[in-house]
Amino acid sequence: MEKSSARALHAIFNPRAIAVIGASDVPGKWGHRMIDRPVKTGFPGPIYPINPNKQEILGLKAYPRVGAVPGDIDLAVVTTPTETVPGVLKECIAKGIPGAVVISAGFAETGERGRQLQEEAAAVAKAGGIRLVGPNCMGIFSAGGRLSLCFPQAPKSGSIAFISQSGTFGVSIAQVAADQGYGLSKFVSIGNQADLGVADYVEYLADDPETNVIALYVEGFKDGQRFFDVARRVVKKKPIVVYKAGRSEAAERAAMSHTASVAGSAVVFDSICRQIGLLQVHESFHLFEMAQALAGLPVPKGNRVAILGSGGQGVVGTDACVALGIELPPLDAETSAAINALLPPHAPPARNPVDFAGATRTALQEAEIIEQFLRLDYIDGVISNVPVSPQLFEPNLKIDRHAKEMPERVRVAVAGGQRYAALPKQYGKPVVCLRFTNLENDIMEEILGEGGIPVYSSPEQCARAMYALVHYGKVQRSNSI
Repeated sequence: MEKSSARALHAIFNPRAIAVIGASDVPGKWGHRMIDRPVKTGFPGPIYPINPNKQEILGLKAYPRVGAVPGDIDLAVVTTPTETVPGVLKECIAKGIPGAVVISAGFAETGERGRQLQEEAAAVAKAGGIRLVGPNCMGIFSAGGRLSLCFPQAPKSGSIAFISQSGTFGVSIAQVAADQGYGLSKFVSIGNQADLGVADYVEYLADDPETNVIALYVEGFKDGQRFFDVARRVVKKKPIVVYKAGRSEAAERAAMSHTASVAGSAVVFDSICRQIGLLQVHESFHLFEMAQALAGLPVPKGNRVAILGSGGQGVVGTDACVALGIELPPLDAETSAAINALLPPHAPPARNPVDFAGATRTALQEAEIIEQFLRLDYIDGVISNVPVSPQLFEPNLKIDRHAKEMPERVRVAVAGGQRYAALPKQYGKPVVCLRFTNLENDIMEEILGEGGIPVYSSPEQCARAMYALVHYGKVQRSNSI
């Protein structure tokens, strides 16, 4: 990426100071939200409201124009009417601001006059060297920059970067994902892509140390060839998961009126994704299921998996894996005998999947079985239950892992969970977990998360997560040839 573009994007995602142009003290207006959200979510730097008719907004000193601000500004957030945006950008350029997020709508998505204004704004930005997010967008989130323009509550910090062409839809998906425990490094509502496009963000994120996985919701491209050229390079370094909308004729028309994007041929898009190794999903929430596994686990060397769980869970999980091209090799006699010794007497003989037969077991026993699997050269990954937690039977039990003394049952459970969580890194093979019930503040999920092991709520989700890892393993091997 060009150094100037990289610097501008760094300033956008890590601004030391921001100016909100079109700031308002009226709740519900975008000029109010763009101040209220960064204030409430802990943005550490100065926030300068720009409004010629106000002395103060939300307790912050207001300025009549951006040029009147005494300090340096890294990011301008523009919420003024469409017709004013080109002039506002000229003021930002004069102030030396490197980046702007243009929330304002009414551009190319609305017709010819809007298209002309968008082209004028883009031309002003290009001539003055300022880079634009949007227009017609809902802002950005940066965990490292402690900046949230789009979320009223900052989501959990993580290593998934999410680029969305839709503002409302993208924010909604990201918020649900955050509520389910998925962590974000960055989120961008890219809008009409008058200047910065999908390819620019992907190229920047390739070298972002806070991002391990790039997730995309796209409807169309301004420059499809550049996107695929960039993605072909980036996917060698980091996995890219894509949800492509606008696949039907009716949806393509909707995309044009939404963000002024040409959706293009779904057949051609699918073919190119397969060629260069992008992982496609066809349901929106599958984006984060797959991205979460890719964010923290080693990729497998093949597609051979072992499953540990209840009888029905094993059957359903096997079907889900096989449907995705994942194999479940039978266990050799020696391994089967070793695992049988760890199972209750009434459990069926260990094959693959292995059935605990509903018996009470400890986290340490489960870790021992998982380790038996991972030692095998014909097993590349494991799907299993979340290790049994004392909180499953005592929901009100509070556990402090760092306490010098704890009950024996808790000590054994924590030790088993820690051994379990260390296995992926120890063996260089992925483990994903299933839990049907939701336990609040569960110690086991906390421990597993520290080891990069994701927890899902259905066998099908676990299979998709493992498929994502298998897919990216193939991509890495093909790129090393």
